[in-house]
Amino acid sequence: MSAADQGTPGAERTLGQLVASATAEMSALVHDEIALAKAEIRQDVKRATIGGTALGVAGVLALFSLPVLSFAAAYGIHNLGLGLAWSFLIVGVAFLLIATLLGLLAVAKFKKVKPPEKTISSVKQTAAVVGTVKPHPRPVSDKAVGVARSSS
Repeated sequence: MSAADQGTPGAERTLGQLVASATAEMSALVHDEIALAKAEIRQDVKRATIGGTALGVAGVLALFSLPVLSFAAAYGIHNLGLGLAWSFLIVGVAFLLIATLLGLLAVAKFKKVKPPEKTISSVKQTAAVVGTVKPHPRPVSDKAVGVARSSS
């Protein structure tokens, strides 16, 4: 084996080795960017899930339990001596307050969801570096020309 085949310092690498090295490095870079994006998005998905669940619970409460509990509470208040209309009004306002609080909780959780800023910054830096890379000029030797002609 020659010095170039063994990868010793100062030895020139072949075009195939350079392409293989560049491909491996770009592949590793893409995999690292994807892993970073997944890690950032995972936390925001948890927040969005909590916010969505709170909003869903608020909707279910308003839809299914509101009529039944409203009647029960209104008639309970009416039995205490208050007029029936006032009893229903008090119960309706109480349920609206609960739904409003759950809605505000959901909005607060949704506002904490952010784009993957680290990933975006890293991708921009990578694109800037890759965009400024220029190939190194290499002297053309007779061997390189002969190899290129014989392989085509």
